[in-house]
Amino acid sequence: MKKVVIIGAGIAGIASAIRLAHKGLDVSVFEANAYAGGKLSSFEIKGYRFDAGPSLFTLPNLVTELFELVDKNPTDFFEYEQLTEVCRYFWEDKTRLTAYAEPQKFAEEVEKITGEPAEKITQFLKDSAFKYEVLDGLFLQESLHKLSTWTSKKALKGYLNLPKLGIFGTMNEANQKLFKNPKIVQLFNRYATYNGSDPYQTPATLNIIPHLEYNLGAFFPKKGMVSITDSLVKLAESLGVKFYFETKVEEIFVEDGNVKGVKVWRNGDGGKGGNTTDLIPHTYDLIPCEAVVSNMDVTHTYRKLLPNEKHPNFLLNQPKSSSGVIFYWGIKKQFPELDLHNILFSDNYQEEFKTMFEKKTIFHDPTVYINITSKHKPDDAPEGCENWFVLINAPANDGQNWDEIIAQTKENVLQKISRILGENIAELIECEEILDPRTIESKTSSAQGALYGNSSNNRFAAFLRHANFSSKIKNLYFVGGSVHPGGGIPLALSSAKIMSDCFKDFP
Repeated sequence: MKKVVIIGAGIAGIASAIRLAHKGLDVSVFEANAYAGGKLSSFEIKGYRFDAGPSLFTLPNLVTELFELVDKNPTDFFEYEQLTEVCRYFWEDKTRLTAYAEPQKFAEEVEKITGEPAEKITQFLKDSAFKYEVLDGLFLQESLHKLSTWTSKKALKGYLNLPKLGIFGTMNEANQKLFKNPKIVQLFNRYATYNGSDPYQTPATLNIIPHLEYNLGAFFPKKGMVSITDSLVKLAESLGVKFYFETKVEEIFVEDGNVKGVKVWRNGDGGKGGNTTDLIPHTYDLIPCEAVVSNMDVTHTYRKLLPNEKHPNFLLNQPKSSSGVIFYWGIKKQFPELDLHNILFSDNYQEEFKTMFEKKTIFHDPTVYINITSKHKPDDAPEGCENWFVLINAPANDGQNWDEIIAQTKENVLQKISRILGENIAELIECEEILDPRTIESKTSSAQGALYGNSSNNRFAAFLRHANFSSKIKNLYFVGGSVHPGGGIPLALSSAKIMSDCFKDFP
């Protein structure tokens, strides 16, 4: 049986393991951390449970299809519910808007609160659906690096509709043209942050993103976001996949342009799902294999694991997406005005992005995202309390004084939330953990702590991501948010599917 090594147990690595095991391959996953999931993991402090990273769940079919692929019932492993509210929005002038999941109800609420005509919202969401329909099969489910993609019927449809896809203008320009109310422009501009970009630079093509939430639905896993990871690991193990944790891959061995194996550093006493006699603790081992799939950031894959190979520096040196500073707060009070997803907007959105991407720091009045899973999963916090995941968009790590930036940002954020909610939030914090671009990079091997790999702040960004395979090294593949088609759970899962299709000709 052909052996495949997967580097990294992020969501794309786990999905890749499932797909390749289904093809009859012998799959081993090596993970430097002591847990699976990468950003999609969780932790507990003082009775509060927090999902560490991604907090929004869309396109659940990309998860459930992995179970169906191997003739398993998804509900035996994983359960989720559809949300009736997508998000609650707050502005400093006391405006509050609930974004209902049902499109018509949302449109009517927008008109009621802001005066923006409901038909404009309906028009926007129809256009978002159209863009997605054209681009999904072409850019999101196929490799952009194969001729067959560009000569398909899907590609022809894309060529015919090119002027309607928003490639030649920015997201902000398109939204300003359609909407009169600046609050609604801001609301839809924020979707650029879903792949770490700037709405004043990124193409209007990214207006496809709201389609996922409003037309297809936003969801919540009943056992938290980490249950996506847990259920897929369980599925992979049932297929014979072996996981080795605290086992860091140090190098990918290449000989005559072919992958031959990996060198790993074992820092533990056995891998979950693996045979503890396979590897000797606290030693280097050479693991032979016929193929390697890297779920590690593509920049680090080349620069750390392939030191003797030619690097695609033009792609690796592209500007990075935004990162984030996350405050995990245990709050000893419940706030009925907040829901699962909440946004407290900056009063100067354009300056916020300029500060992040040009000045490489965090604006003094940042937009604040608060995720509270205890709204749907009460045992995530003690009775009468809430678990707040507070995210502020931040630049990628470029050597800034993060201790100083974080201290000032925390003060600004606490003041902002306290103003809007009319409560001294600092006095309600029982416990705290902080994640910043430095720790994001060290824990998830994301270059510069960027959450989505390269930024999408130009119209050619989709073509400036590395392919899901190497054109120079045979049987070397790539998945995850740093390569095609991009970052976020849905695209990471899509990258695994695209990569596995490349194994059609695997010897």
